Amino acid sequence: MRLHILGICGTFMGGVAALARELGLQIEGSDASVYPPMSTQLEALGIELMSGYTAEHLQPAPDLVVVGNAMTRGNPAVEYMLDQRLRYISGPQWLGETVLADRDVLAVAGTHGKTTTSSLLSHLLESAGLSPGFLIGGVPGNFGVSARLGGERKRGQSHFSGSSCENQTAQKSDSDPFSPFVIEADEYDTAFFDKRSKFVHYRPRIAILNNLEYDHADIFPDVAAIQRQFHHLVRTVPSNGRLIVNAADQRLAEVLAMGCWTPVETFGIDCGDWRATLLEADGSAFIVHHGDELIGDVRWPLLGNHNVNNALAALAAACAAGADPRALLSAFASFESVRRRMELVDEVDGVRVYDDFAHHPTAIATTLAGLRAKVGKARIVVALEPRSNSMRQGAHSEALAPSLQDADAVVFLHRPELPWDASDVMLALEGRGSSVPTVDALIDSLQSQVGTGDQVIFMSNGGFEAAPRRFVQRLREA
Repeated sequence: MRLHILGICGTFMGGVAALARELGLQIEGSDASVYPPMSTQLEALGIELMSGYTAEHLQPAPDLVVVGNAMTRGNPAVEYMLDQRLRYISGPQWLGETVLADRDVLAVAGTHGKTTTSSLLSHLLESAGLSPGFLIGGVPGNFGVSARLGGERKRGQSHFSGSSCENQTAQKSDSDPFSPFVIEADEYDTAFFDKRSKFVHYRPRIAILNNLEYDHADIFPDVAAIQRQFHHLVRTVPSNGRLIVNAADQRLAEVLAMGCWTPVETFGIDCGDWRATLLEADGSAFIVHHGDELIGDVRWPLLGNHNVNNALAALAAACAAGADPRALLSAFASFESVRRRMELVDEVDGVRVYDDFAHHPTAIATTLAGLRAKVGKARIVVALEPRSNSMRQGAHSEALAPSLQDADAVVFLHRPELPWDASDVMLALEGRGSSVPTVDALIDSLQSQVGTGDQVIFMSNGGFEAAPRRFVQRLREA
């Protein structure tokens, strides 16, 4: 069977392509820009890549076109596909029907932390010998790939390990294999012809609801619209499954109040069924309790209260899948985070440069708070690109300055095409902020103000024109 994937170089669709290739299918695809690292990964799998969207790329007709959610009406390939009545399907639906239908799906949903939590959960399940499959919106350091099919436990091997989670989820028969698949469950819409959230296609047995805030202003009018989509996900989780829910998130509580048919376990710092007590203010060490039961200490390389919550969610989900939580604690120390999640790019003459994916005020604030707790009074300098659709539309503009309270200086990339004026944000930063129109100007500004001991964080969910590495090179040449 030959599949043509439209939008193949996106992280999700590239993962779909890798899984389809692993299934033995003939895969080809096209994208507006064919570029590394995804192009390199796909070409290494023997997948033919085509640049641009033209009718010729769909000739001769493939057996099936898998359509990414970046595709719109008016796209030449889309118009040809419709005119010729080619068979087509969305990426999430193909994944749900072809890969996930016979798997024990663990879905990780939430406004923030999906990629880190999915990566950590996959690492914990791998450490437990469960050989999970996964599709993650990033490249987890412990695996080096964003997607794989994974394996199965041997028939006759017990699904549960005798851990503190035993009997909390309906057990499968010992004759059934347990075949986990971790999926980063995005609430963004599925395709131009399917405006449901992607995650309704995944039918998880275990679902993490990490947090819920207003985002994706281009498709959701308000937070209530997002809550309705989350409730659609809740409706798909079976009664013998598990919901792992942030105990401190009121909006998620409101989602569950709409109706819930699945056992719920909660997690949080000093609250919830899975409870963390901080040993270090920066979140690098904490104690875990499950109810009244002491599980043990976690010491790991990640920072911030948000990552402590990610850790609790992943541990609770792994336990629901049958792993012994105590046996997993040592695996936290060997967790290698996803690229571009507070990734240390380099240190030059005492200046530490990080690349971070934060693109929402809450994520910005929690990331900076974690770093502040670690570095104390050292200067934190932020280079910020408003890159997400919500950021570009100004949906979070009022919350930006408060989210940057732990930064000593902020350089804001105000591209000419940004449709809103950042002057109010600069005023609210009270002398700590400046705006520049280009990445070149941003690098110049940073170089003029950083010195030994400074922590410089580049924050964007886009490529940022390779600004972090360009800045490192500038420091080396100085």
